[in-house]
Amino acid sequence: MCTVIVSVEPDAGTPVLLAGVRDEFVTRPWMSPDRHWPDHPGLVGGRDLEAGGTWLAADPAARRVAALLNGHGAAAAPEIRRSRGSLPLLAAADGVLPPLDLRAYDPFHLVVAGLDGVRVWSWDGGRVVEEKLPRGVHMLVNSGWERGDDNPRVAWFRPRFAAAERPDWRDGGSPRRFWGEWLDLASGGGLAVDDPRALVFSRRLEDGRVFASLSVTLVALSPDGLRYDFCPRPDDPGTWHRVPPTA
Repeated sequence: MCTVIVSVEPDAGTPVLLAGVRDEFVTRPWMSPDRHWPDHPGLVGGRDLEAGGTWLAADPAARRVAALLNGHGAAAAPEIRRSRGSLPLLAAADGVLPPLDLRAYDPFHLVVAGLDGVRVWSWDGGRVVEEKLPRGVHMLVNSGWERGDDNPRVAWFRPRFAAAERPDWRDGGSPRRFWGEWLDLASGGGLAVDDPRALVFSRRLEDGRVFASLSVTLVALSPDGLRYDFCPRPDDPGTWHRVPPTA
């Protein structure tokens, strides 16, 4: 993922809300969320067919979700490099960054959200930092947890997510009925894909390849359950659908 928005309100009916936009080369193959991993039968997420892992994994029974963003820093040595796509699976299952030799992984930010709070582990190739997100709305991008307004995407979207009406927990209902204003914002908020503030974007590189937003995810955590909605075509908000816990 390249952008994650998290809202933390411990006293609300839905204490944690998470929106995530996955940006990737359009030719990289993937599958929509399901229970793709026999070694993790309780987890639901989209599957990256190139490396076999995921960018986001949810554990409906534990009311937990883990999301991965690429980070900045020193890359792992080629002879020991491992895919970062396994990290959300391990973190969603256990609730923490697993005890791994991080030198084998390129830089990343790992967001783990549960009813006990939201934590972020950031690895830059040399050291790992753990932070707990306080009450409020927060945005994470490839540079990490952005507290200021230097990033145009963060400066535009964070106050809008903060001002949006918070979804109330309810069983069932369409994505539109459940998420309301959050759905519109997560779908791009009406900005053009080439706008420097865009949350959902598309860019053609000099070598002809296209790097773009391939999917958007919304997850709500409540003592009553986990709500997971997915949009496989950000250019078509009509493709939003609910991912059932028993997918």
